[in-house]
Amino acid sequence: MAFQHSQASHCESGVMSSMLRHHGLPLSEPMTFGLASALSFAYLPIIKINGLPLVAYRMPPKFILKGLQKPLALDMRFETFRDPEAGEQRLNRLLEEGQVVGMQTSVFWLPYMPEDLRFHFNAHNVLAFGRDSGSGDYLLSDPVAEHVVTCAPADLKRARFAKGALAPKGLLYYPVNKPQEPNWSKVLPKAIKKTARIMLDTPLPIIGVRGIRRLANAFDRLDARNEPAQAKMFSGQVVRMQEEIGTGGGGFRFIYASFLQETADLLGQSRFNELSENLVDIGDEWREFALATARMIRDRDPLVPSALSSKLRQIADREQEFFRELRRAA
Repeated sequence: MAFQHSQASHCESGVMSSMLRHHGLPLSEPMTFGLASALSFAYLPIIKINGLPLVAYRMPPKFILKGLQKPLALDMRFETFRDPEAGEQRLNRLLEEGQVVGMQTSVFWLPYMPEDLRFHFNAHNVLAFGRDSGSGDYLLSDPVAEHVVTCAPADLKRARFAKGALAPKGLLYYPVNKPQEPNWSKVLPKAIKKTARIMLDTPLPIIGVRGIRRLANAFDRLDARNEPAQAKMFSGQVVRMQEEIGTGGGGFRFIYASFLQETADLLGQSRFNELSENLVDIGDEWREFALATARMIRDRDPLVPSALSSKLRQIADREQEFFRELRRAA
């Protein structure tokens, strides 16, 4: 079966949707995202990206890759390498065998990426499905790209073995069996309850709804009058993690809302359509927060951290109510 590229909203869910479709199970990107219970929130001040705290709006890298195995009876193989040469040779062998191979890479070292989007983020997922017979360049399906792209071996090796936070270590992954269509009435409620548990019940105060409130507290501690540069850097990092790395707060909420619409159809329960609409509204609030923050960073509005923290607490309240309702529906 010839590989078909498909553009997606987010790299990991997009890669898995394309890989599953290639192996005979056509699942949408929202379904792969929701079925893996990937929606979340985390404020992680001890993990630094470009020297500033990590803010995540979904579960960690590889969570979707691993989370789909049980519901789909799918056996995924994951391989990392100490030696870049060994990693390259293994990729070449898999492609020669006709395998479609997922890879974790650094955005910064992928030359086909627009220059203004190339930054040091080491958890970008792409698929390799062949090589150009003339140049030897790899044929890649990057979910964020409209069309198939190519990448020279030296560039791909550098992207696969980049150093720093979330270093990919040449990670390759691929299925060793065919995925099975699940019992939807069993797996969908289970996946939804798991997402609600992550958002509401995680004991760590930096995860889920409590994590949103912890981030609001961090904004309250910013001193915009005496340390305006520091306040702008922190605020800018939050917006960048939300809107530029992956699809961020609003985007992931929109993906999950689409998953709930599919769930409503598969289970014949209209309540999930209503909840989907509620989540779209919450996603819009995340986008409003990002816009307000960006205007302050660019000096279009005065930088008032307390206004941003207040908006975050409103979002936290709405998400808490939403996930309680979602859990009851499941």
